[in-house]
Order: sequence, then C-alpha cells, then structure tokens
Amino acid sequence: MSHDKIQAKLVYMANQIATFFKSQPAEEAAPGVATHINKFWEPRMRRQLFEIIDQGGEGLSPLVLEAAPLIHRPSEAAKSA
Repeated sequence: MSHDKIQAKLVYMANQIATFFKSQPAEEAAPGVATHINKFWEPRMRRQLFEIIDQGGEGLSPLVLEAAPLIHRPSEAAKSA
C-alpha cells in the first residue's frame, strides 16, 4: 500500500474515532480520542499520525487535532527498534 493510501486510511480511522467521541460531553471528547488511540494504535500508526499532524493535519477532524497533545508520540528509539 502506498504511503498516501496509508495516510488516508489513518485520517479516516482517526476521524471515525472522533465522530464517536463527539457524542460525549465536551470535556471528555478529546481525552477519549487520545485514550483510544494510545490504547489501540501501535507506535508505527501513531508515528504516522504525527507525520500528518506535523504537516498541518490536512483532513483530520478538529477533535483529533485537539486530542493530539494527549496522544503519546513514539520516540525515535522506537522507530529503529
């Protein structure tokens, strides 16, 4: 799968998570998105999500961007492991 298709799939998945958490109280929505991604996305997926965010977050829901500071950014050491 091409890099662009992988990124599009991650944007789609992150936005699906955000859509679910939009129905939660506002103060729980962003932490809920972050908790879900931290719990269920492997470091490689989170690293690719941060690539998208660092490039401006094109296509990502505002709620995903709000949750970004709460999502665990994988270290560079994990990248080479």
